[in-house]
Amino acid sequence: MLINLTISIVSHGHAALLHRILSQLDNQETLRGCRVVVTLNLASEAFDPSQYTRIELVVVRNDTPKGFGANHNAAFAHCNTKWFGILNPDLALADKEPFTDLIENAASVPKVGLVAPQILSDRLQPEDSVRRNLTPWSLISRHVFSDRKPLAVAKPASQGNDFYWLAGMCLLVTEEAYRSINGFDERFFLYCEDYDLCARLYNKGYAIHFDPRARVIHEAQRDSRRSFKHLRWHLTSLVKVWCSSAFLRVTLA
Repeated sequence: MLINLTISIVSHGHAALLHRILSQLDNQETLRGCRVVVTLNLASEAFDPSQYTRIELVVVRNDTPKGFGANHNAAFAHCNTKWFGILNPDLALADKEPFTDLIENAASVPKVGLVAPQILSDRLQPEDSVRRNLTPWSLISRHVFSDRKPLAVAKPASQGNDFYWLAGMCLLVTEEAYRSINGFDERFFLYCEDYDLCARLYNKGYAIHFDPRARVIHEAQRDSRRSFKHLRWHLTSLVKVWCSSAFLRVTLA
């Protein structure tokens, strides 16, 4: 039985990392026949799809680069399954693939819209992928006072429970939930689109679920700390968040 999942991965010149994660996915018997949409955001990027024979590859090559959300929204047009997976190319499997367990465990969550696994650093330490509401104060605590301890949560974020959001390096969204909010808001070119997606799903009545029983490894790029261009994109996205109705609604709730 094929897994009920379509995966989207966007590469922005990540050739070696892209090959690693695709090779790992291709070697998983439980992912045999799984559709994986690979978007090459740089027109010049070399890519050989013939190396991967067990997964079903769909390759999209952009003439000009698009933003994070726009690329995954375009990939969603190829989704023919109940679940749509959003993966960074700088991920690696910790052991077995986490998606089967995520989907099976999510079946017990009422009106589940989005699930994510435990994110581990390359030293196998938990990353802070589960986060409080993105307020200026939470940002100061995280970046000025280095408060990066993973947020402990016992329940899904849903109406009646506290809101939290899941960082976007590995997310599984139901096709119904993604379609109901028209996917990512493409006004966010890069950064904070994962927060906005979670906030709008929460406001729509869907549950956001963190499942620590499933794990993946993330080799964080941290471009916003090294590049003025990325820092500018990050700050611009933060302003868009704080001016949005989605942020206002979860904050007042």
